[in-house]
Amino acid sequence: MSDTASPLMFNHIGHAVTDLGRSRAFYEEALGFDFWRQLELPDQPSGRILRLPSPLGLTVCYLRGGGIVLELLHFAGEGAHPVNPRSRPMNEIGLTHLSLSVGDLAETCQLVARFGGLVLEDTDMGTGIFVRDPDHQLIELMTMSYYKRVNC
Repeated sequence: MSDTASPLMFNHIGHAVTDLGRSRAFYEEALGFDFWRQLELPDQPSGRILRLPSPLGLTVCYLRGGGIVLELLHFAGEGAHPVNPRSRPMNEIGLTHLSLSVGDLAETCQLVARFGGLVLEDTDMGTGIFVRDPDHQLIELMTMSYYKRVNC
């Protein structure tokens, strides 16, 4: 590594959502993320880096939890036509899911359902289960004991 090179640091995960308030409630109330900040971003340079036409009407909301930052992106402008969410198969190339360890799987699953998510009961393996957020993002919930076993 050169003297001027920076070490690799995780920045954030971006997640486009259809309803910012609903998604905030889901990630904060069901999964325990904490609100950090919210910004209304200008069309430029945002449109350039995102490769989207104006107007974007972009609001980003940053949540923190478990050592990660989740960026919720909401597009309200005419130029940012949202694509309908779909369920991706796990073997489709690209990022497949978020994986989070929680203190109580059953309680978290109840909160997931209460805040607009879907619990995929057929995936329950005791130490983990898959759920979907209100926009169909796949999330793997694992027990905290699993986290401690593989990360300590």
